[in-house]
Amino acid sequence: MQLMPLIVLSLLLLSPCTSPTLADERPRIRDLGVSPGVLPPGRFNSITDVLGVKVGHQTIIRGDSVRTGVTAIIPHSGNVFQNKVPAAVYVGNGFGKAAGFLQVQELGNIETPIVLTNTLSVGTGIEAVVKWTLAQDGNENVRSVNAIVGETNDGYLNDIRGMHVTHEDVYAAINNAKTGPVEEGSVGAGTGTRCFAFKGGIGTSSRVLPEDLGGYTVGALVQSNFGGILTIDGRRVGEKLGKYSYRRQIEANGNRDEKIDSGDGSCMIVIATDAPLSARNLQRIARRAVLGLARTGSFMSNGSGDFVIAFSTQNLKPYGPRDRIRNTHEVENDFMSPLFLATVEAVEEAVYNSLTKATTITGHEGHTTEAIPIDRLKKLLTP
Repeated sequence: MQLMPLIVLSLLLLSPCTSPTLADERPRIRDLGVSPGVLPPGRFNSITDVLGVKVGHQTIIRGDSVRTGVTAIIPHSGNVFQNKVPAAVYVGNGFGKAAGFLQVQELGNIETPIVLTNTLSVGTGIEAVVKWTLAQDGNENVRSVNAIVGETNDGYLNDIRGMHVTHEDVYAAINNAKTGPVEEGSVGAGTGTRCFAFKGGIGTSSRVLPEDLGGYTVGALVQSNFGGILTIDGRRVGEKLGKYSYRRQIEANGNRDEKIDSGDGSCMIVIATDAPLSARNLQRIARRAVLGLARTGSFMSNGSGDFVIAFSTQNLKPYGPRDRIRNTHEVENDFMSPLFLATVEAVEEAVYNSLTKATTITGHEGHTTEAIPIDRLKKLLTP
């Protein structure tokens, strides 16, 4: 278990297409003068602005064909199984293999780290999360674990059939998780993903409500791997850059020989907040998250798995409670709307960050997906 992160790190340093230096030079969307929405971001403009939330990555790059990884989101610094977080899930379009959603829908909480990876590694993710959870101090008598694992399909750039993600990779992502700035772009579960025909990846953002609206923080993290017509802050830049769904058919005037670019793909969205919410109102937040996708130009195509996981770091539920009645504080329905707005804005910006921070990747069968061209994007975004 100790050797795997060192091996992968060495490969990362040797790979020019994913050089940490190149990734560091890539901007976030705000560096280009774009500030989506009206609410201010938190200190790191990240899901980790929600106190206690941690994010970790394990990036897996080997040879010419392996371009995949794991991203883990830890809801709080304690034993998540022993102190579960209220949570909800929402399926915008169900072409996906997310695991653990049924129990969240039934009981309204999450009891493990949230793990994101590729489609064919969901089973590995489940096993690893279960084993990791059972091994934690205090869980010696646990006999049931509901692992939360999400995915998108990175099979264009990654040898997905090789099923290269291991238990050790999942452990590494969880154990590497930390607060503070989150690495974005072609890292972790976003190593082999594509978005709007450009290189996608991991992106994150946050919003902080004014005190008069509750003062709460909402953070979003996305694993972007979907299509559509890229729109940034209301500007239809995808069309200007010549990449958008059905472009070939539209420009070919119905030429049947042209391959259909349907915009298929997926997006995993994780929402965290410090607002004290019930699972019911977290479900309402989760439903709004896909509006953030719509702002970026997604239309959730037939082949897109668009899933949302939302949780609150307040009102933790103890495992094996002694008291029959549990008293909690909760935001009233009439005061939820600012949290809805914060969610939509954070998701929108997280998608943009996943694009602008991503680096060009060449992988399986020689396929290359170019990063969005920053110089051209700057010009298109200049008023």
